[in-house]
Amino acid sequence: MLATLHARARDSMSADPILGDRIAEDLVARIDYDFGRFRMHRGWTTGVAIRARQLDTWAAEFIGRDPAVSVLHLGCGLDSRVVRLDPPSAVRWYDVDYPDVIAVRRRLYPDRENYRMIGTSVTDVRWLEQIPSDRPVLVVAEGLLMYLSEEGVENLVGGIVGRFPSGQLMFDAVGRLAIRLQRFNHPIRAAGATFTWALDDPRDLERWDPRIRLVTQLTAPDLPGLERLPAGYRLMIRALRLVPALARAGRLLRYEFSRPPGGTGRDEGGSAR
Repeated sequence: MLATLHARARDSMSADPILGDRIAEDLVARIDYDFGRFRMHRGWTTGVAIRARQLDTWAAEFIGRDPAVSVLHLGCGLDSRVVRLDPPSAVRWYDVDYPDVIAVRRRLYPDRENYRMIGTSVTDVRWLEQIPSDRPVLVVAEGLLMYLSEEGVENLVGGIVGRFPSGQLMFDAVGRLAIRLQRFNHPIRAAGATFTWALDDPRDLERWDPRIRLVTQLTAPDLPGLERLPAGYRLMIRALRLVPALARAGRLLRYEFSRPPGGTGRDEGGSAR
C-alpha cells in the first residue's frame, strides 16, 4: 500500500508526471513514515504510474458508457482513484480494504455522494451482501490478487459474478516466473509482501465460470507509455518481446461477464442504497 503510494507521489513530483496524482504527493508529506526504506528507482515508479493510468483509462471507458453502475475498488489502500476519475454522482463507488486501512482512509478522504468505504477482508465474500445487485458492476483490483491464494481469488471472482447481472473485472496479475523472481523486487520485499497467486494462462478464469470472457490482456511490452521508462528499462522491455515467458510474467487483464438470457444470479436481492 505505502510502496505504491510513494511511487505515485514520486511520479507526481517529477517534471513530467504520467499519472499526476497530487493527492498521493500530499499524503506522503503528511504520513509519518520512512518512505526511503523502499529504495525506489525511477523505473519502478514509472511502471506503477503506467499501470495505474491504464486501469484508470479502462475504468473511465466503462463508466462513460453508462454511469448507472457500481464500482468495487478492491484493496484500495490510500489510492485516490475515486478522486482522479471523479465519477458522476450516479455512480455508486465502494472502496474496500482491511478495517485498519479503511480507518486511516476515513481520516484522509472526505465523504462524497454515493461513495462508501467498507472495512473487510476482500476474500470474506459476505461483504458483497452489502452491495445492491441491481446494476452492472466494475471491479478494479490493482496490486492485490497476486497476494491472495488461488482459492481466495476464485471464491472472490465467483461471488462477484454470481451476484451481479453483468460487468467487468480489471486487474494486474503475475505468472509463476514473477513469483520465482520476486526476491529481486526490493520495494515489494521492503513492504513485507509476498506474491502467492500466479496466473500463467488468463483464460483460466473462463474455465472457472463460463459467464466470464477475456477481453484484453496487456503484457509489459504492450503497455502504452513505455517510452517514458529510463533507457535501461526500455532495452529490457524490448528484450522481453524475444522471450515470451518473461513478457508474460506480468499482465494487465480485463474481463467481461454477464448472465445468460433468462439467467439469474445466486443473489437476486439488493435494494438501491
